[in-house]
Amino acid sequence: MTSRPKQIHLAAHFPGVNNTTVWTDPRSRSQIDFSSFEHLARTAERGLFDFFFLAEGLRLREHNGRIHDLDVVGRPESITVLNALAAVTERLGLAATVNATFNEPYELARRFASLDHLSGGRAAWNVVTSSDAFTGENFRRGGFLDRADRYTRAAEFLAAARELWDSWTPDGTPRPVAHIGPHFTIDGEFGVERSPQGHPVVIQAGDSDEGREFAASTADIIFTRHGSLEAGRAFYADVKRRLARYGRAPGELKIMPGVTLVLGDTQADARERAAEIRRQQVSPQTAILTLEQIWGVDLSGYDPDGPLPDIDPDPGSQLVQGRVRHGDPLAVAAKWRALSEEKGLSIRQTVIEATGRQSFIGTPEAVAAEMAEFVATDAADGFILVPHLTPGGLDDFVDRVVPLLQERGVFRTAYTGPTLRDHLGLRHPGERG
Repeated sequence: MTSRPKQIHLAAHFPGVNNTTVWTDPRSRSQIDFSSFEHLARTAERGLFDFFFLAEGLRLREHNGRIHDLDVVGRPESITVLNALAAVTERLGLAATVNATFNEPYELARRFASLDHLSGGRAAWNVVTSSDAFTGENFRRGGFLDRADRYTRAAEFLAAARELWDSWTPDGTPRPVAHIGPHFTIDGEFGVERSPQGHPVVIQAGDSDEGREFAASTADIIFTRHGSLEAGRAFYADVKRRLARYGRAPGELKIMPGVTLVLGDTQADARERAAEIRRQQVSPQTAILTLEQIWGVDLSGYDPDGPLPDIDPDPGSQLVQGRVRHGDPLAVAAKWRALSEEKGLSIRQTVIEATGRQSFIGTPEAVAAEMAEFVATDAADGFILVPHLTPGGLDDFVDRVVPLLQERGVFRTAYTGPTLRDHLGLRHPGERG
């Protein structure tokens, strides 16, 4: 008897205007009109995706004292949008990114429980944290949280939320909640009865050792940046290995990297389209702005088609605020200089090559085969697709790749349950495995 191949999980990410978006394309539409969210969500549901995923922005990022170009359209509040999408979708999971640093457990637990009820058990929470005082200035407690305390507060926040969700008995009776911890004290009763899937699905996005440990201890999904096969396998093995110390089985945490994709009628056509998309994503102006994020100094006098600056970055710079720096600026600059010198690249060409997300590029048949290989060889459990166009960026994938995945037997041909936990193959809280 032939065993069923490992199944692929798929999600759609609506990123707003960011470094993967080609918002200047004539096919790009509004980033805040409900019609854009609705189109992408309906497309994802037509493709039988597990869930639809919204990012969050708590403050408009600044660059050299001005609002960053990629934040000029703003970003609506995630749960509000998903509550509206619950009315125009039937099975698609609805995932909101909400910060645990600038909220309270009772309030947020109630909002997610309400979304879970309104959607019939399709809510998910991407738990993020912040130690950014710049973002915190929009809140009463701005800047109070030390970076080292981010995950300890988030862990207690999530534990308190789960106590609230679990406080109603199966017969619909509320029980008192008494939580006393270093960050929160709750003494009362939760105002929303147990929701259709018990708890909203919990997503964690983080690659640090702390982030991996937090995901292994408490998350249902981890959203990662590891897109290459080798890096994906290493990350997958590391995170899955951590689950046992928390009494969890490997299947209780799904690993889903964020990926982009470009389809073409031939491999050459796809590669050409991918190169053109990267050129659109990294204009000459964007190349200089990206470099300034690393160097921390004004580089407006440099030619985007010229060589990288021969000056060192300023690690303590406040030129860019509200954006996360990945890695040590001096080390990143050294890496970029080496890449530029090795390949003879200009500033713009270096930014294009150094910042490009690992993507699936090729014919629909090639992309389907590569995705299946990633999952079959334990480099991922599935993928969160980040389209470069809003709202039609998933149309071709759903029309041309999903049927091929179904033919391979690695992707569903119909939803088999009403809740997001059903889609993901996760037990409802309280069930015995």
